[in-house]
Amino acid sequence: MTSSNANLESAPLDNFSQCHSGIVRHLNDLDSLVPLLEPARQAHRLAAEAVRFFRSSIFEHHDEEERELFPAVIANANADERSKAQEAVDRLVREHRHLESVWSKLQPQLDAVAHGGVGDVDVDAIKMLVANYQAHAKFEEDVFLPLAKAVLARQGEHMAALGLRLHMRHTPLQVTPF
Repeated sequence: MTSSNANLESAPLDNFSQCHSGIVRHLNDLDSLVPLLEPARQAHRLAAEAVRFFRSSIFEHHDEEERELFPAVIANANADERSKAQEAVDRLVREHRHLESVWSKLQPQLDAVAHGGVGDVDVDAIKMLVANYQAHAKFEEDVFLPLAKAVLARQGEHMAALGLRLHMRHTPLQVTPF
C-alpha cells in the first residue's frame, strides 16, 4: 500500500474523529448549562414571590396606613404634634405613591420572569425600589411610629379599636360548624 492509498483510506476515519470533537464540544456546552439551572429556578421563584407579596401585602399595608393609622394620628395629635404628624404623613403618602409607581413598571417584567421568561428586567429600578423602601421604612419606624404611639397612647379606647380593626384584617376568618 502506497502512502497516498493510506491517506485515502484513513480520510473517512479522520472525518469521524473530527465529528466527535464537535460532539464533545457541544456536550461540554450542555454540561455548562447545569450550574445555571438552579439560579434560573431561583430567579423564577423570587420573582413570583415578589409579585405575590406586593399584590397581597404592600398595597394593602399602604391602604391601611392611609385609611386608618394616619387619620387617627392626625385627628388625635395635640397642637404641638399636629404639624409634625401632618408633615410625616404627607411624606409617607408621597413615598407610597412613588414606590407604587416604580413597582407598576417592574411588575410586568417580574411577572415574565416568574412565568419562565427572561426578558429585560430593569435592575436599576429594582435597586432603587429596595433602597427607597428601606429608607421609607426607616423613617416610618424612627420618626412616625414613635409619634403615633405617643399620640394614640393618650387615646386608650381609640388605640384599642384601631389595633382590633388592623388585627381583624390580618386574622384568617375561622368558620365553625354549628
